[in-house]
Amino acid sequence: MTSLYERHRAVIPDWVALYYKQPVEITHGEGRHVWDADGNRYLDFFGGILTTMTAHALPEVTKAVSEQAGRIVHSSTLYLNRPMVELAERIATLSGIPDARVFFTTSGTEANDTALLLATAYRRSNQILAMRNSYHGRSFSAVGITGNRAWSPTSLSPLQTLYVHGGVRTRGPYAQLSDAQFIEACVADLEDILGQTRGSVAALIAEPIQGVGGFTSPPDGLYAAFREVLDRHGILWIADEVQTGWGRTGEHFWGWQAHADSGPPDMLTFAKGIGNGMSIGGVVASAEIMNSLDANSISTFGGSPVTMAAGIANLGYLLEHDLQGNARRVGGLLIERLRAIAAGAPAVREVRGRGLMIGIELVKPGTDEANPEAASAVLEAAREGGLLIGKGGGHNTSVLRIAPPLSLTVSEAEEGAAILERALQQV
Repeated sequence: MTSLYERHRAVIPDWVALYYKQPVEITHGEGRHVWDADGNRYLDFFGGILTTMTAHALPEVTKAVSEQAGRIVHSSTLYLNRPMVELAERIATLSGIPDARVFFTTSGTEANDTALLLATAYRRSNQILAMRNSYHGRSFSAVGITGNRAWSPTSLSPLQTLYVHGGVRTRGPYAQLSDAQFIEACVADLEDILGQTRGSVAALIAEPIQGVGGFTSPPDGLYAAFREVLDRHGILWIADEVQTGWGRTGEHFWGWQAHADSGPPDMLTFAKGIGNGMSIGGVVASAEIMNSLDANSISTFGGSPVTMAAGIANLGYLLEHDLQGNARRVGGLLIERLRAIAAGAPAVREVRGRGLMIGIELVKPGTDEANPEAASAVLEAAREGGLLIGKGGGHNTSVLRIAPPLSLTVSEAEEGAAILERALQQV
């Protein structure tokens, strides 16, 4: 019988990446665990790329999806949609953006694409500022602003993109500076870039913590300092919260709140965790910006009654059970445990992150040289030990990415850390 892997390779593009030398078929999950087609059970520390935010097979979400599907699955945005309005009301309130409007999409890529459309139309400019080492999705416009070679398959773009320093704290020309000096140098770099532009710039788009880039982040306050410069030029700030939103960092509900001294962003984009696996993305912006488009638009699948029902149930569960607080408490314990492990692992350069968004950067022992081969080996060894994790990190993919569902327990955190310790020892 032809294996599923062989069938996959026969009909799916080669550039659709698969983890592991022997790829895994996940068949079902419960809580923080999943099972494969061979019956193996894994502790899930990646959540389908930070998407299973609360738990696998969460009864509240499953019930909401089932009940809504029994009424109506689809109608489109051409008709009034109660679940869409209800979820939009909650997100608008939580966003921190005054007089907010919400437009739903089906993915983070589409959300960022929409934000770029809004910014360029509002500002009448196709010039975009983005961060080095960034990732914003796989659409034609999104790869055009992605500052990460591994995820940008073409240099062609409808946008002119200028890249700013600041997304990576511990590598690059400013790594040896203090936090205050780092921010000062990055602001000076931003000012210098703006001096090179021709006419107006539409927006700066930035992930508060870079996801695919390896969970790197600047010192708190960098984007607030950037905002002071941007405001002088009328440039919009788009916070890409696709991976950082909904309390994952523990300390804040949104990543931008670590940079809140100059107020909220003009726009924020979201996706992944809000649907707990259902395809929800979206953009939040003030009414002035959101309503600036002078053409009609719809979303065929964005705001689907079924996905909106899932989002309402999932967001309600997260808030009622204080999963942000759990991410802060359990994530803090997990980071400290991993740092203790790293102290005895020569291949580990740094353990970084916040809440349940943790990166372990690997290097060749005794050097500062990235070690993607070691990252792949640890990924394999962790799976053999019963743990699923991710990887990323600039163009060298040498960072282990750890992002479990936010309901992770202390005992599960300890179990996962022990498996990772054994995997690192094998490498």
